[in-house]
Amino acid sequence: MFQNWEDLKKSCENCQKCELCKTRRNVVVGVGSPDAEVMFIGEGPGENEDLQGEPFVGRAGKLLDKMLTAVDLDRNKNIYIANIVKCRPPQNRDPKPGEQEMCIDWLRNQVKLIRPKIIVCLGRIAAARIIKPDIKITMEHGQFIEKNGVLMMAMLHPAAILRDPRRKPDAFNDFLILREKIKEICDHTY
Repeated sequence: MFQNWEDLKKSCENCQKCELCKTRRNVVVGVGSPDAEVMFIGEGPGENEDLQGEPFVGRAGKLLDKMLTAVDLDRNKNIYIANIVKCRPPQNRDPKPGEQEMCIDWLRNQVKLIRPKIIVCLGRIAAARIIKPDIKITMEHGQFIEKNGVLMMAMLHPAAILRDPRRKPDAFNDFLILREKIKEICDHTY
């Protein structure tokens, strides 16, 4: 367990626990405020994220940023964004269960350092790993559950919205629900 961000980041960047380390360009640890009350978690970096070393910077990230801005959230000010795996799976495939298992302690450590009041899981893979294994994201997105004293919500992944734009109203509604919950339980003014 790391007690500070510098040690966690340095150790994570040198990780060799699984095969993903052999094909990565950058370890994508996370981005945002270290004292955020809201944390977003995705499944893993894609090609753009691997190149830039930051989560959600491609087309899906641009859509995420627009939706965040619409509800007064900002990756550089009042949230933290991380992924389950910190290295890009080849061809942007889903991270394998073994890869997730090798990497999950990094995420657990990030959660312990941040101590968020709300965790938002972006997409089925993250929601199944963090919230519950049998989650039906198309039916259960936008619903809060409490787990270990933290409110958690699954949202549709921004890449899924790009593939099926008809889901955009559902996704945006989830952000509105999130905004209301933040107003209700968070200390910071958003």
